[in-house]
Amino acid sequence: MTEQAFDEVFDFVSVGSGGGSMVSALLMRSLGKSVVVLEKMPRIGGTTSRSGGVMWIPNNRFMKEDGVEDSYEKSMAYMEATAGQSLDAPGTTPAKRSAYVTEGPKMVDFLVDNGIKLGRAPWWPDYYDDRPGGSVPGRTVIADLFNSNELGPWRDKLEPNFLGNTPARLFEGFEIGLAKHSWQGKRDLLKVGMRMILAKLTGKRWVTAGGALQGRMLQASLKAGVDLRVDSKVSSFIRDESGAVKGVVTEKNGKPWRVGANLGVLVNAGGFSHNQEMRDKYQPGTSAKWTAATPGSTGEMILEMQKIGAALGQMEEMVGNQMSIPPGKENQGNGVALGELAGGQTHYAKPHSIVVDQSGVRYMNEGGSYMEFCQNMLKRDKVVPAVHSWWIGDQKGRNDYHGGTPPKAWLESGFFKQADTIEELADLIGVDRNILRQTVDRFNADARAGVDGEFGRGNRAYDNFLGNFHRKDGSHTLGPIETGPFYAAPVVPGDVGTYGGVVTDENARVLRDDGSVIPGLYATGISTASVMGRIYPGAGSSVGPSFVFGWIAAKHAANASNIA
Repeated sequence: MTEQAFDEVFDFVSVGSGGGSMVSALLMRSLGKSVVVLEKMPRIGGTTSRSGGVMWIPNNRFMKEDGVEDSYEKSMAYMEATAGQSLDAPGTTPAKRSAYVTEGPKMVDFLVDNGIKLGRAPWWPDYYDDRPGGSVPGRTVIADLFNSNELGPWRDKLEPNFLGNTPARLFEGFEIGLAKHSWQGKRDLLKVGMRMILAKLTGKRWVTAGGALQGRMLQASLKAGVDLRVDSKVSSFIRDESGAVKGVVTEKNGKPWRVGANLGVLVNAGGFSHNQEMRDKYQPGTSAKWTAATPGSTGEMILEMQKIGAALGQMEEMVGNQMSIPPGKENQGNGVALGELAGGQTHYAKPHSIVVDQSGVRYMNEGGSYMEFCQNMLKRDKVVPAVHSWWIGDQKGRNDYHGGTPPKAWLESGFFKQADTIEELADLIGVDRNILRQTVDRFNADARAGVDGEFGRGNRAYDNFLGNFHRKDGSHTLGPIETGPFYAAPVVPGDVGTYGGVVTDENARVLRDDGSVIPGLYATGISTASVMGRIYPGAGSSVGPSFVFGWIAAKHAANASNIA
């Protein structure tokens, strides 16, 4: 489309309301520019709001305040040792990685200066902390708890978080999961319980994680005068004769509505987790039933950008989220879908459990990055059936970390398997008795020795963070499977979002296949091929880039490179 008769015009138009859209809108408003955010869903926040809401930001102010060592040089060394090792990943370049490390701390400072209450977890190691530049204390940035009642009439227009209204900070949740093993966990459990009681007495409605982050961003955006619209799906781009993007076609009162953009259009519309056709094309063996992404992640804006010449990259990648999903619990998100088996990805690395393929063989380190965990499943499945795989555990592990006796409905439905011996468990899951017995025996010998000789589980600080980091003796993540009854549950390679999309440059501009820029078109978040390539360096490696490149896009579009 080349006609430019607009129904209304703004300086900047954002498609989608994830984190990148919100920070770009705040920056534009701080510069006196007009902004509209067009969200196709009935709620604001996108997958960012549903998620853990963690941002991986190297060399951030909170590390400095806490005396945690970091620098541009150390951060870049780690980026090169992780994202920089990705092969055939056009979404990551040296210039983009440098822009991320340079601009991330500035973006965080801007948010704090605009009243967004952020901080850091006391300890959240990088996922490959053993590589050059890795940080054991961690580089994560999180939002403080937020009382969503402060949003007034917008309260119910905030996309719900997977933790609902539980008033627990994420790092408190990790501690509470180990309450049987530490006084800190017991104290945090008491604190959260007191908050719940006070909330009932005072009428406060706390949200945490991504809900707190996006709740605060929504509040600041409303205060700044950002025009936020829900139920406003964008169907196409408006371009001039040269091919430059000048606006979008959305809907108003059920009719097409043409919105012009003086400075540019930013696409931050999510990935394609809920588009099974695209999954079958780019990610065979995965399912839209296994995603925790917002239902709005259907990929049409990626396809619309491709139609006007945008290059695509890394479409086969996703932010893997290993899941064991009880019947009827599909698409309910990390933690909820995993139920009592696992309150999140952490539980597959807890002592007294392993994961095996459908032949009964263990084939990976169950700790580490959840993205790599699912990559391993899909890779293994090409050789030996491994989608689904089997989580194998014993009663001691259930008692210590997974809620004790499984729910009766799980056992009666056949979702959860229970047997008095490993051999009987093998029969129930259809694997060779001798093979599963040998697998468990080898793991048990290593667990007793405290060293995983096969796959190195426990060799990294992050593996131990996922295990029982309060354990005083022995491995934090290894423990023999020897106390009956024994259990098995299917594990599938779910996701919290896809990781591929349009290719962008260090200024968040969308590129064509020949490397040229599509003028006027910017993109960020999981609508793009990730700056992290084919790896997930640390907690918040999806939300972080969404925010940072949203910030970068707004700076570039406003020609405001002088902003510190």
